[in-house]
Amino acid sequence: MQDVATVKHTFHILLLSGILLCAGFSAQAQSFLTNTQFQRFKQDDGFAVFSSITKYMAAGDAASLSTWFADNLDVTVISSSRSCSRKQAREILRSFFEANTPRSFNVTHKASEANKKYMIGLLNAGGELFQVTIYATSSNGDPYKIQQLNISRQTAY
Repeated sequence: MQDVATVKHTFHILLLSGILLCAGFSAQAQSFLTNTQFQRFKQDDGFAVFSSITKYMAAGDAASLSTWFADNLDVTVISSSRSCSRKQAREILRSFFEANTPRSFNVTHKASEANKKYMIGLLNAGGELFQVTIYATSSNGDPYKIQQLNISRQTAY
């Protein structure tokens, strides 16, 4: 009888050890997947593109901002709208920033759908407030590029 009790006890210990071991691996695997998913989210959560853009808008750095431009994009600054090359858009923004020295830029809204990203921000520049709308897309796993940039005077908060 004692041998049967010892066998049952050993079996229960082994069973419990196996369950705990599996639970440990499961928790570790879950933690790994969570970290991997977090890193993927952090790297390309769809809004990573906007962290650099936000920094360049706040600094009035048209040259750095233009690295995020598509080869051709639509640019609207106040009431002047045109489709232009990356180089032309950089010059348009450079002129805007020279006339309106940025003090701050704050993102007020972000949205995404598939490989399309959209951002609205408030630019404090040259003693005025401007609403900035940026639309960026990505295709075939390429980095996001700005397709549309719109800067308009903000009439009210």
